[in-house]
Amino acid sequence: MEIAEQIGIQAKVKPKIALSGVVRLTLPVVALVVALLSHTLIPSVQPVVSERAYTIVLVALLVVFSAWALTALYRKSSYRSLLYFSGILTFIFVLLAVWELLTLKSGTLPLPYFPSQVKILDALINDRHKLFICVLYSLRLLLIGYLIGAFFGLVTGILMGWYKHFQYWINPFLRFIGPIPATAWIPVVLIVFPSSFTASIFLIALGTWFPVTVMTWSGIAGVNKSFFEVARTLGANERYLVLRVAFPAAFPLIFIGLFMGLGTSFVTLIVAEMLGVKAGLGFYITWAQGWAEYYKVYAALFIMAVLFSTIITVLFKIRDRVLIWQKGLIKW
Repeated sequence: MEIAEQIGIQAKVKPKIALSGVVRLTLPVVALVVALLSHTLIPSVQPVVSERAYTIVLVALLVVFSAWALTALYRKSSYRSLLYFSGILTFIFVLLAVWELLTLKSGTLPLPYFPSQVKILDALINDRHKLFICVLYSLRLLLIGYLIGAFFGLVTGILMGWYKHFQYWINPFLRFIGPIPATAWIPVVLIVFPSSFTASIFLIALGTWFPVTVMTWSGIAGVNKSFFEVARTLGANERYLVLRVAFPAAFPLIFIGLFMGLGTSFVTLIVAEMLGVKAGLGFYITWAQGWAEYYKVYAALFIMAVLFSTIITVLFKIRDRVLIWQKGLIKW
């Protein structure tokens, strides 16, 4: 009885955290304090609309990470997560502080090519309505083009992997057209299509179609033949073999093709939006570059990074749900 009570008491005692662990927990907070002090105490030499927004951001981050560090002293999950991310977060905060010193505070890196993060934040705040509209236009163009390209890529890949005659006729065109970058077709599509919008959709769909087709074809062709023999023994017809056996078995390679097509569609999207569309992130970058407002270019690039990373994350979540046996194998 006494032994059981002693075990219960020991289980309730919090594990001791080493001094090195405490230091690592506080590193992001220290870096944020240094960044905040340098931002508020050192005078600026470059013009900005307002420094208040960036100050609020730094204070908010300082509060969040201070609370996280305090929570980590009592909760194992918080301790492990902060201990894991402390190194890269500290590096990012120090990098931001150094960048501000080289740009806004000293002018070592001159405008307009090297704006500070404070000036970039000004663009995000002051141009938020225009940027919001550009994001909506880019998402519309990206989703339409990507879904069309992915659909035809899946159909073409399944047909090529299942039917040898279809592969015979399509493979030469695939080998000839596929490796050519989609953006190289700009002079042609501007003549063929009636508007820059439909031309842009075609370019994105074409850039997506090739990798999805190749990986779907490889996946269908590489399915273990014994799967088909077992299914035929149980009375499966050809449609069942294609849609319920070959297609699911090819999912790992199909998702690789979808990821490759997504990356290609991002590049094609920005170039396509420079053709003459009325809105979009690519249009915004071209417009800001024409006025030499490079801090707005950096703001658009920041939004693109967040937007495209979010889309890839969503696709990873779908992949983990479909390929449940490979969940967590590749982390994004």
